[in-house]
Order: sequence, then structure tokens, then C-alpha cells
Amino acid sequence: MKAEKNSFKSFSRRAICLFGTQLLLMSGLASRMYYLQVVETKRYSMMAEDNRINFRLLAPPRGFIVDRNGDYLAINIQNYRVLLVPEQANSDHSSVNGVLAKLAQLIDLNDNQIRNILKETKKRRAFVPVTIRDNLSWEEISRIAINSPDLPGVDIDVGQSRHYPYGENMAHVLGYVAAVSEKELTGDPLLELPGFRIGKNGIEQRYDLALRGKGGTSKVEVNAFGRIIQEVERIDGKSGHQVMLTVDMQLQDFIGTRINKENAAAVTVMNVHSGDILALVSTPSFNPNSFSEGLTTNEWHGLINNPYSPLTNKSIAGQYAPGSTFKIVVALAALKYGIKPNHSVICNGHITLGDRKFHCWKKRGHGKKDLVGALRESCDIWFYDVAKRIGVDKIAEMAKILGLGKVTGLDIGGEKPGLIPTKKWKRDKLGKPWHKGETLIVGIGQGYVLATPLQLAVMTARVVNGGKSVSPHLTKKYIDGTEIHERVNINEFPSLNIDPAHLAYVIDGMEQVVNSPFGTARRSAIKHPGWEMGGKTGTSQVRSISKAEREEGIRKGDDIAWRLRDHALFIGFAPIDNPKYAVSVIVEHGGGGSKAAAPIARDVLMEIQRLDNELLIRNQENINHVKKG
Repeated sequence: MKAEKNSFKSFSRRAICLFGTQLLLMSGLASRMYYLQVVETKRYSMMAEDNRINFRLLAPPRGFIVDRNGDYLAINIQNYRVLLVPEQANSDHSSVNGVLAKLAQLIDLNDNQIRNILKETKKRRAFVPVTIRDNLSWEEISRIAINSPDLPGVDIDVGQSRHYPYGENMAHVLGYVAAVSEKELTGDPLLELPGFRIGKNGIEQRYDLALRGKGGTSKVEVNAFGRIIQEVERIDGKSGHQVMLTVDMQLQDFIGTRINKENAAAVTVMNVHSGDILALVSTPSFNPNSFSEGLTTNEWHGLINNPYSPLTNKSIAGQYAPGSTFKIVVALAALKYGIKPNHSVICNGHITLGDRKFHCWKKRGHGKKDLVGALRESCDIWFYDVAKRIGVDKIAEMAKILGLGKVTGLDIGGEKPGLIPTKKWKRDKLGKPWHKGETLIVGIGQGYVLATPLQLAVMTARVVNGGKSVSPHLTKKYIDGTEIHERVNINEFPSLNIDPAHLAYVIDGMEQVVNSPFGTARRSAIKHPGWEMGGKTGTSQVRSISKAEREEGIRKGDDIAWRLRDHALFIGFAPIDNPKYAVSVIVEHGGGGSKAAAPIARDVLMEIQRLDNELLIRNQENINHVKKG
């Protein structure tokens, strides 16, 4: 009996312990459930929502680029493309390689494209979409959509691509946009968006941040497989700023048509008072739309191997010996350092320095010439003489005052500085002393002297605008980061402190170059009253002429290979009575400046004045209409 009582007591204690333990466990479970369901309800609701709702970054529309009259130069057009999310393609039953193989049966995808896509998937994070192909047709979109169940991770997207309505005619000014390279990934999430493109050259690159805009967001509901069910919320991004250029597209188009028969040429037109670049043309050019759509390897090799350098903006990056156009600089330097305008030199065809002869372009000489006559007929002997008298350093000083030998600061990249040699430059750069004969060569714009067509236009503008330090620009507004500001006081450039009387002599000589019966460009004179132009021809040698060839007769034109022919140059301004426009023209290996370059300058200056006249008439008609109304 006693044993039974002890056994019952022992069982009761065990039961109580078991019950207590169960009660404790149940209490803990209830507490945990309360904590999870009540205290942490917001957190887990949010986590559940995140599994169902995805946020996607939206690319903003890129800002438009327009010309001075509001004509659209760079716009956006709709673009259908196919994307791939690598992590969604790497399921148990498929892989990125497998998905791409299936896609290649539906749309054009070559082995090289597939290799590039695979490289791109390795560079980016697995959840970042990669563009497989842009600019899909409706037929291609339909094929992909029908086969979508067998293409995990593949999505069709509607985006925007950059389009340039004027194609090659504005390529060197606008530049182009292209895909972001690995080096250009700066942490901005926009740059990781599939198909996102940034400016790579020209205005597109210079003002990329302002044109880029700010991204938007899309809130979408997805199923367990990551496919979009519906868009829940959308906040559109902020479009990029519109950039207005100083370029007149009508003039730019006219010049492109005028010089398209030349193998390689460049034309720059600017307002001599404001610095507005009205046209900046370089031929041959390229189609910037090809970069937006994606260049093939063959197309790229065709561009970089073209002997006429279509990718080079010759107006700002072509560096040429300015030839006789540089005589403007030498004339002003001579006047500044004591040479009188009536200083006369007799030209009999050559000048001797030591045991070497320096020849004039005119074999029998020009006879007796003063400053204006020497400019008018481009007498080399007069400029040899004054260059020897004042020295290379004084010539270099005036050249730099007029904007040569340094970049002008134009608001696109790629500008070259040219070269204005001095005694110190040669000693420091080449480790050799300067020779007097080299000064004579500099006096006619040859030797080490190099200038860009843009610099020559700036030089011309500074001479004919009264000696003001005008600087060129391509935008009517300037941009600091992403902020756009209006240009103010653009006509108030400081004086260069050049004697107005000296400028008058040089301008007189430039007028006679075109309008005198003895001028080197007399055949290119503008006959329209009030539109007349002045200017200076230039012919830049690209090869040495031997003594034997000079005695037998210098070979010209078709007698020598194209690359050995002289460059043809011309700088000009109009109208003579009240200069407003400056132009520089270079035709690579075009021969004489009077024959190849001056006629182009004449046509360009006539066209810009014609456009001016049309605008005046149109404005007057509007005023009359308002008055009548």
C-alpha cells in the first residue's frame, strides 16, 4: 500500500512537470506568435509586399538640341528592344546561353553579338537587365512574344533612341551618343540601365549631364516567376534640358552641299561681334545615327581607316600651315614695331639670305610693293623682308594676340592649339637654335606655324571688329553642370589694344585682295551692292620643291598625287562697310587658295547675307501685319 502511494506521488510530480513544461512551451510559442503577428506585423507585411512588388528605374527622355531658329537637330524616337535579366535566365531548366540560343532562332543574333552579350552579363549585377538588341521590327517582337514561355528572363521593352534628322551635316558639332563603357560607370544607377546611352563627342558629350535628365520609377506587381502582372504606380523622370545652338542649320546645310564634292574640307563662319558660330562644317563626315543604333565592326573599321579622316572635325582639330593668310599677322606685327605702311620692297622673284634663295610664288616677281600692295598681291618678298627685320618672337606675339597658338575655348571637346614657334620654343622642344632663314619661312605662314580653321576665323574677326578679343561659342546659353544660364554681354569683349590705324591698313589690303583688278581673289568678288567681301588667299605647301623642279616648272594639279598637292585656304569677311561675318575655308590638297577656297567663301558669305535679308523682310512683314491688325 505504501509502495502504491509513493508511486502515485512520483507520477503526479512527473505529470505536473510535464504539464508545466508544456505550458511553458505553449506560452513561449504564444508570445512568439504575438510578437511576430502583432509587434512585427508591419515589418513582415513589408517583406511580403517586397516579394510581390518590384521597383524599376525609368530612363528620362534626353533633352533636345535645336539650332538658333528652333530647328530640331537631335531628338528622341521610339525604340523597341529585347532585354535579358541573367538571374531569371539561370533557372534549373535553362541558362543564359540556352536562352540566347533560342533567341538566335527568332531574331538576327550572330556569334559576335552573343559573345558581347555574355561579356556584358558578367560585368553587371545579375539582376540588372542587359540589352540584347535594339530597333526591333513588329515581326520580331511578335515572334519573341509568342515564344515568351520558353524564354525566361527575356522581356520586350519600349524605350527611346537618339535620332539626328540632319545626319552627316551636323555630326561633328553634335557628336553622338553610345552605350556606357565599364570605365564610365560612376555609381549613377541610370548608367546601368539597359540600353542607356551617354554623349561621346561634340555637344552631346560637353552637355551630357544637362541633357541626361533625372530618372523616374515604376512600381510593378510580379508573379512568383518574376513576370510583370501589372504596373501599380509610375513616376516619370524629368527630361533633360534643351540646348540651343548658335548654328544656323540652313547655312550649315548650304555649306555641306557646297563642299561635298571636295575630298576633305572645312568651313567656319562666325559673327565678328558676338562670337556666335553660325556654321562649323567638316567633310567628309559620318552618320551619327549609326552610333545610336550600334555600329558593326566593318563600319567602324571603314571609318577609322578612311584616308580622308571622316571622324576628325577638321574645323577645330585640323592643324595646317596657314600659308599667306598668316600675312595678316605679319603685317600687324610689322606696323606695331616700326615698319611704316609705305615701306617698299622690290620683288624680282626671290630674296637671298646667305647662300640660300627664298622664292616668291610669282616667278618673275611683283616689282615695287608697299604693305597694302603686298597684301593685295600676296608678295612673299615683302613679308620675307619685314619678318627678317622684326624677328620671329615679335611675329609670335601678335599671332597670340589674334588667337593663334592656343585653343579658343570653344564649348566642345577635341580642339587643337596649333603652333606658333619662337626661339625659346625651338630650343626647349627640339634642343636646337633658331635660324634666320626659319624667320623668313614663318613670315609667309609656313615652316613650324600651324593653325586650325576656327583659329583663322577668330583671327579674321578680331581684325575686322575693331580689335576686340571676341571668342567663339556654339551655344546661345551656357551650362554649368546641369544648370543652364543665359549668355550676357556677349558683345562686350575687351580691346586687344591694336592701333586702329594699323587695322585700317590691313583691312584695306584685304578689301583689295578681292575687289582690285590686281587682287589674288578678284575672280571671287561679290557683285551684289552692299554685300561685298574682303579677304586673304593662302596656299600651304605640303612638300618641298626642289631646285630642278623650280627651274623646269613646278608641277601642279593632276600632275602630282592628291596627298602631295598644296592646301587651299581663304579667310574673308562681309560686308566691307560694316563687317558682321568672318569665314575661313580650307580645302585639303585643293591647290591654290584663289582657285579652290575663295569661291566657296564667296558663296557662303553671300548665303548668310541672303538669309539675313530674308529675315529682315519677314520681320518687317510681321510688323506691318501687327500695325494693320
